[in-house]
Amino acid sequence: MQEELIADCVHCGFCLPTCPTYTLWHEEMDSPRGRILLMAGLNDGTIELTDTVVEHFDRCLGCMACVTACPSGVRYDVLIEETRSAIERTHRRRLGDRLLRSAVFAVFPHRRRLRAALALRRLPAPGALGRLRALAPPWSASEWPPEHIPGPGKRVALLAGCVQSVVFGDVNAATARVLAAEGYDVHVPRRQGCCGALHAHAGRVDNGTARAGALGQELAGYDHIVTNAAGCGSHIKDHGVAGAVDVSELVGRTAARHPLELSVAFQDPCHLRHAQGLSAEPREMLDSIPGLERREPAGQDLCCGSAGIYNLIESEAALELGERKAQAIIDTGADAYASANPGCLVQVSAALRRAGHPLPSFHPIELLDASIRGIPAEQLLEQARR
Repeated sequence: MQEELIADCVHCGFCLPTCPTYTLWHEEMDSPRGRILLMAGLNDGTIELTDTVVEHFDRCLGCMACVTACPSGVRYDVLIEETRSAIERTHRRRLGDRLLRSAVFAVFPHRRRLRAALALRRLPAPGALGRLRALAPPWSASEWPPEHIPGPGKRVALLAGCVQSVVFGDVNAATARVLAAEGYDVHVPRRQGCCGALHAHAGRVDNGTARAGALGQELAGYDHIVTNAAGCGSHIKDHGVAGAVDVSELVGRTAARHPLELSVAFQDPCHLRHAQGLSAEPREMLDSIPGLERREPAGQDLCCGSAGIYNLIESEAALELGERKAQAIIDTGADAYASANPGCLVQVSAALRRAGHPLPSFHPIELLDASIRGIPAEQLLEQARR
């Protein structure tokens, strides 16, 4: 680990109110500055990498809210990625944990395997695999947009994603339509692999970096590589994929909008708000829709508990964070819920169902697509995932 980055932390505590795990447990070692103290101890040899120490790092969601809050510019994002990489290289996990992680990475980055797994989601699942079954959404949408929608503007390639293309293929289709309506020359190449975001987030940094590089080569030559998944966008931007942008950075007001009379509770995905620094852009996109009332849930800085594979490996903490987020959304009294990341949509929709309040759930780009196409709010809500 980089000692100079560790030394940047002055332990001021500004990160504490923004840290989900510190908010849950008020334990110093489950805060960003506490974990940095552990990193320093590992660096100078005064602390050993025991199961207990590893657990404190595993409990971190990697939401990067602390990076936004830090007045000293501490690069906690770099530090936690390096620490997790070191853990995966040098620490032998318990058998159950190894099996669960192996199952996740054997399925999630592979579209065909993920589709097959979702088809079996109603069957009993033994042991830790029950966590996968419990989180499996009751919907799937493997729609693939047209490979090319010609337009007069810049040539853009849409990153279809792994989970996104299998569970939220309709979001990809809506994204392609909106970009085309905004004048872009839209391409959705079928030959594109996993970006590696899940791998890097879980400490498999070399694999995650290699996948991002391969994806960059597969989608080279376009003016932009557009993503509608906050976690994927953050990862490919951080790992040097040229031209990577979130769709909210490209959408203007070229296409005519029709009224969409409904209220929407918009939740910031952590990897859009904190990792990419995009907060105004998705709101401007929603605010461009006539008749739509955007509502802000309390606690926007706090993660919903999805966080890559976190809700699978740290399911109890994720469950509590999801319930808090769902309640904040319910408290807005909105007609619908929206977030710009597949993990958030799955996590919070599940929490809303458990709370007995299954709100219609959308990616913001779906709402803009409906406005451009003139779909009435009643029809949109009736057909929505919940």
